[in-house]
Amino acid sequence: MKRKLGIFVFLILMSGAVFSQFDAQLSQYMFNNTAYNPAAVGESGMIELAGQHRLNWIGIPNAGATTTFNINSPLKMENSLHGLGLSVQMEEFGFFTNQTFHLQYAYKKRFGEGVFSIGAQAGFVSLTFAGDSVVKHPITIGEYHNFSSDTEIPTGSVVGNSFDAGVGVWYTAKDWYAGLSYLHLNNPSLEWGTNSQFKLGGLMNLSAGMTYKFQDPKYEFKPSMFVKSDFRSFQIDAVSRIEYDQKFWGGLGYRLQDAVILMAGMNIAGGLSIGYSFDVPANRLITGSWGSHEIALVYSFEYVFTKSKTKYKSIRIL
Repeated sequence: MKRKLGIFVFLILMSGAVFSQFDAQLSQYMFNNTAYNPAAVGESGMIELAGQHRLNWIGIPNAGATTTFNINSPLKMENSLHGLGLSVQMEEFGFFTNQTFHLQYAYKKRFGEGVFSIGAQAGFVSLTFAGDSVVKHPITIGEYHNFSSDTEIPTGSVVGNSFDAGVGVWYTAKDWYAGLSYLHLNNPSLEWGTNSQFKLGGLMNLSAGMTYKFQDPKYEFKPSMFVKSDFRSFQIDAVSRIEYDQKFWGGLGYRLQDAVILMAGMNIAGGLSIGYSFDVPANRLITGSWGSHEIALVYSFEYVFTKSKTKYKSIRIL
């Protein structure tokens, strides 16, 4: 256990460049692992519905918002274990709207003290650019530049779509988990007419978490970390949560060179959990924004066709 804690401390203390990415950023990533790794579908052994909504950088115009929705379920066929899922994301920022839709599948095999999964996802990415909003924008750039006469800026709203795929691996044990994924495997290219093109590069995600029980079994310590990299720069999120009696939790986290994260939540009843986080900027953004809000809802249940009642339980490792 000390060795595992040491690894987490080492990862948290690593330093590096600020990471800029196309994919949605979530502070409560531990409640929605399938949004970043298709191999995580079905890991809890329950049918899960997870939704998150985030308001970015309150106080900054057009900072945008992020909404994600995921549903996943385990599937047992004879003696083999599988997982199925659906992941949808939408993010608005400035004059852009980014949407993704993926079907996910994972094959699972018991290995050692836990379950090893290998997964894949396939779907599409869509990027909309509101060119008409730019042309009508009151801001001018220099004395000799006029948005309305720039032929490179679309006069209307344009949309680029492309097929998108990703792969991942995941391992879940009794008191810890770890996963690695590579998204945008095919480097999709989004085109807006004949003048504009957006090339989406690959994204690697590394996530891990653990549960440590105190002498009082009602208290549990749940550190987790999330690393994202496009192989040019990277970003690290590290969060530590304390959970009481499997009902209430509070936590503190840090996103490298970006924000301090405060979070709290509770397991309400019948498999329904709610979480809230607030990001305090830890860079120059604090001069223009006082933070970002994020709310997460997770509903988990088990439906047994051979019985008359539906079972519910809370997610143990997040």
